[in-house]
Amino acid sequence: MIQLTWQYDAKTPQTLAAFLNQHGFSRNFLKKVKYHGGALLLNQQPVTVRALCRLNDQIQVHLPPEPPLERIVPAAPQLQVLFEDDHFLIVDKPALVAAMPSHVYKTDTMANRVKGYLIAQNAPSQVIHTVTRLDRGTSGVMVFAKHGYAHSLLSQQLQNGQLHKQYVAFVQGRLPQQHQQIDFPIGRLPGSFIQRTTCASGRTALTEYWQQTRYGQATCVQVALHTGRTHQIRVHFSAIGHPLLGDSLYGGPTVNGLARPALHCQQVQFFHPFRQEMITIKSPLPADLVTLDQRLQTQPC
Repeated sequence: MIQLTWQYDAKTPQTLAAFLNQHGFSRNFLKKVKYHGGALLLNQQPVTVRALCRLNDQIQVHLPPEPPLERIVPAAPQLQVLFEDDHFLIVDKPALVAAMPSHVYKTDTMANRVKGYLIAQNAPSQVIHTVTRLDRGTSGVMVFAKHGYAHSLLSQQLQNGQLHKQYVAFVQGRLPQQHQQIDFPIGRLPGSFIQRTTCASGRTALTEYWQQTRYGQATCVQVALHTGRTHQIRVHFSAIGHPLLGDSLYGGPTVNGLARPALHCQQVQFFHPFRQEMITIKSPLPADLVTLDQRLQTQPC
């Protein structure tokens, strides 16, 4: 069972409910603690949320056990771990590995590999809590939480724009502006289950980019996502006439030696709620995109 501990350091007494609410526990989550095998303790004694916390009191929450989903079959834990502690597992996702199981990719996704890893580590919870997802063709930083409470805290940061993701993309042509924001709404393409498009009826989407390197017939850009729509970067660059290299789904040109869209999540930054500090996790550019960069530098202008 996962245990969380705090020492109450305020001079003014406060109910346990108010304290836990300030630490991101929703009413529904506290119901799970109460009715599904968890516990609330104040100075080692079981209490309810109505208990009063006073200076130097010790507060403990025993999170309820999380039964793993049987539909996610553990796979060999082939993981490049970028960061790990009791609450988060952050990995370097290779290109052409799906994030989650589907009817097409069933057993060797990142979720399957993470489950195999958690089992091998004898982790207290072996449930897969995916915080950030990447398209199958996209490489780079991918964040998993090790328990439901950690997941809920980072999900709140994601929704509030406090979890920052930074990408590198290689796009067709030479962009006219050094820096730009792309804010076309994005929705599902009629008649397609997978493909998205820009449309007035779509959901708000905001992508920001900065040029990094201008090649003869392409541009390397750094990209920040301010929203998290499916295929957002790919759709937005296609919409402004500069699709990603290798992205055949959205009109990008085929590039020899590149088997996927030229997109990499190079950095994720968030406030670690248990360490009480900002952390930044980086992933180096993978070999196929390093090779692409080298080849593009030889193109004539």
